[in-house]
Amino acid sequence: MILTAHQPVFAPWLGWWHKLALADLYCVFNITQYERHSYENRNEIKTNAGKLMIIVPVESKNHFDKTIGDIKIVPGPWAKKMVRTIELAYGKATYFNDYMPELRILLQQPHERLADVNVALILWGMRALGIRIPVIYATDYEFKGTKSDLVLDMCKQLGAKSYIFGNQGRDYADVPSFTEAGIAVHFQAYKHPTYNQLHGEFVSHLSVIDLLMNEGPRSLEIIMSGNATRGDIP
Repeated sequence: MILTAHQPVFAPWLGWWHKLALADLYCVFNITQYERHSYENRNEIKTNAGKLMIIVPVESKNHFDKTIGDIKIVPGPWAKKMVRTIELAYGKATYFNDYMPELRILLQQPHERLADVNVALILWGMRALGIRIPVIYATDYEFKGTKSDLVLDMCKQLGAKSYIFGNQGRDYADVPSFTEAGIAVHFQAYKHPTYNQLHGEFVSHLSVIDLLMNEGPRSLEIIMSGNATRGDIP
C-alpha cells in the first residue's frame, strides 16, 4: 500500500494532486500546527489582471497553539465575494459550467473551521480529477513522534509499504529507519506542466481551479505529464 499525507491546504496546486494520484491512501494530516501566511487558507488564480490571491479569513488569536484543524473562519461575506471573483476570472473558460455550480455551492456552505472548507475542496477536486482513493484523518489515530518518526509511526500503524514525501521531505526524512522497517520511500520532484489558460501568457503554480476550468477532463493527464507514475514508486 502506497501512502501519502499532507495537511489540508486550500484548493491546492498541481504538484499536491500529483502526490495523491500516486498513492493508494491519503491521510489528511489535520494535526499539524497552523502556519500563518501559508497556502493553508489561500491560493492563487489567474484573472485578466494577472495572478490574484483568494483568501479565507481566519481567526489569528493564539494561532501558535492551534493545529490547522482548530482554526476557525471569520464569519462574513468572504465566500460570496470569492465566488464572484472566480466567476469573473473564469466565466469564459471552456469548462466553467462543468465545475462552477458545485464549487459555488461548496464555498458558500456554512463552514465553521478552515479544515472543513479545505477538505470539502479536496474531495471536490478528487471527484473532478478522477482520483479515487480512500481518505482518512490523522485525528482518528494516535500517531506518535515528531517529523520523520511521526511519519514512520503513521506508516506502521496504517500498514504502508511505501510512503511518498514531498520534495522538502529530503530535509528531515530518516531514510534508514524506514528501510529498517521495510517501508520504501519516494521523494517527489514535481515538474510543472503547461496547459491552456485564459488571460495571456502561461502562469504556473496556481490553484487546481485554474487547470480544471481550462482543461476539464484532461486535467489529471496534464498533472501527471512528465512526472513520476505509480510504476515509479518502489
